[in-house]
Amino acid sequence: MNTGQWTELGVFVVLFLAVTVLGFIASRWLAGTTLDHLDEWGLGGRKFGSWVTWFLVGGDLYTAYTFVAVPALIFGAGATGFFALPYTVILYPLAFLPLLRLWSVSRMRGYVTPADFVRGRYGSPTLALLIAITGIVATMPYIALQLAGLEAVLRTIGLNGTGLLGHLPLFVAFLILAVYTYQSGLRAPALIAFVKDSLIYLVILVAVIYLPVRFGGWGHIFDTSAAALAKPGPTGSAKGSILLTQNNQLQYATLALGSALALFLYPHSVTGILASRGRNVIKKNMVALPAYSLLLGLLALLGYVALAAGTKPIVNQATGRGDSNTIIPALFGTQFPAWFAGIAFAAIGIGALVPAAIMSIAAANLWTRNIYKEYLRRAATPAQEARQAKLASLVVKFGAVLFIVAIDPQYSIDLQLIGGVVILQTLPAVVIPLYTRWLHRWGLIAGWVVGMAWGIYLLYLIPNPATNHAHFGGSALALGKLSLFGWHPFGSSQMQVYVGILALVANLVVTVVVSALARRSKVFNGTDDTDPGDYHVDESTPNLRPVAAVP
Repeated sequence: MNTGQWTELGVFVVLFLAVTVLGFIASRWLAGTTLDHLDEWGLGGRKFGSWVTWFLVGGDLYTAYTFVAVPALIFGAGATGFFALPYTVILYPLAFLPLLRLWSVSRMRGYVTPADFVRGRYGSPTLALLIAITGIVATMPYIALQLAGLEAVLRTIGLNGTGLLGHLPLFVAFLILAVYTYQSGLRAPALIAFVKDSLIYLVILVAVIYLPVRFGGWGHIFDTSAAALAKPGPTGSAKGSILLTQNNQLQYATLALGSALALFLYPHSVTGILASRGRNVIKKNMVALPAYSLLLGLLALLGYVALAAGTKPIVNQATGRGDSNTIIPALFGTQFPAWFAGIAFAAIGIGALVPAAIMSIAAANLWTRNIYKEYLRRAATPAQEARQAKLASLVVKFGAVLFIVAIDPQYSIDLQLIGGVVILQTLPAVVIPLYTRWLHRWGLIAGWVVGMAWGIYLLYLIPNPATNHAHFGGSALALGKLSLFGWHPFGSSQMQVYVGILALVANLVVTVVVSALARRSKVFNGTDDTDPGDYHVDESTPNLRPVAAVP
């Protein structure tokens, strides 16, 4: 490590230790009567107001995906990476009304997870189990994406060893995260999110003002990027383009739509919403959260700045290949003074830890409520549930560490997009029943099975020549590879599509067909524990279920 890297490491460590202290202090912030209840440990007492929710949900949704993965994709492929902008624009209008209804029924009935709602709506532990397992599985690669962002920072600072020792700083960081999350629950990432977002806004505003001036303005940056992307990549064709091409326009559109539909299906997104105090808090946040999309757009442009600056990815000593996730950290490290680069690295690192904490809590809630209590210990007390959730959050965190140690994707954003294919299969069971019970539980189960099986099969077909992966190399498939019982409806077309949308369509078709047959045959559709009025309650509703109530 050189002198500058020591300075960067020093600033990074100081800020990291500061948020660690905040993580432990958080257990006494907005404290309830006890943390031995999932309402308190896993949902922060369901009392977060507008500002806390804005920072919490923003810190939850705009993650290392935003700060590392999107600019890295734009650096490597060009315009395709900007799909993240339209998806965050259409996301909030799509999610606005369903989230209000989900908050209300969950607040009235004491639901902690989306699977709790499905269990109550259909009286089906099997369907709830499938939703819970799906949420946990989809969350793991998303947590791994946060780890990829943190490791990119550590490599840039100079902590870039080989083998397991090369991952040691990552293990240490997540050990600290695990301890204060275990103690403080959701309050820890909620409090730290204030620091994380303040640092991110500071760093990005400085970067988008200073760097374009340094490299001749945006016109020169775009021209240089276009020339760099036109050069041949590993497959012999152009690496990308600053404009969409005929082959990736459909991919762009389906990625944007699929990602928008998927984001608030993730357990961690629902956790941030259910922790809100009331419907007005959610309404204000659906209006204010698009401000983060402006930040995302500015940050995404830094991928082109890195091309203009001639930034090179840092070689991962464990694999011998360049790590595309290091592009933005490397840009900051070479273009800013060491002390400011250290602040930027801390912002990215903390930006990875906050959502990772929320994700592990959400996955732990699913395990505890919908697997442990449902199948292993029905008589579990609230204190036993909370203890089980704390332990499960530790397992999830270290499982994600092992996940990132074992996998080396070309673009870390693929981890999130692959997870999106999985979580999209819960949409028919979680969103549509908020409005109607026409869909039959056996139809929902059949649709989930078909959508999940086909989605995973399509992912299996996708290669990645850059990393010599024959399968699971990404989330976009050429239409020419689609086959229906040997029939190729699109011939040899190279136009690509996001496979999550294809799997969801198959899911919906099967769900509707099987539901129609089951209803025609008058097959019992389970018992609905909810009432129509449950979907409209607010914090001022009389006789509202007390927070942390003992059943």
